[in-house]
Amino acid sequence: MAYNQIEGKGLTAFVREISEGFKVINPLVLKKIPTESYKDIFQALGKIQRELRGEPFPSHDIQGIRNRNIRLQRIQTALTILQHTAKVKKVPLF
Repeated sequence: MAYNQIEGKGLTAFVREISEGFKVINPLVLKKIPTESYKDIFQALGKIQRELRGEPFPSHDIQGIRNRNIRLQRIQTALTILQHTAKVKKVPLF
């Protein structure tokens, strides 16, 4: 059963807030989220990551490069934490 809302927001909005730094994924936050939605969050994070990598690289804009890399780092960290928590709880993500 797919959950389209997490913490009262849509899945895409939740994932975008993670990439912007407004939300943080950690094991305590994931405790409140049903395990059935881990796969949906994982897929949404991967989609946002692909979108960010698909954007043109701001080669002459140092602040733009920094912002892009920070967003990618937040997404990668969230993916790693989600994968580890899912592994511990034996929830398949793939």
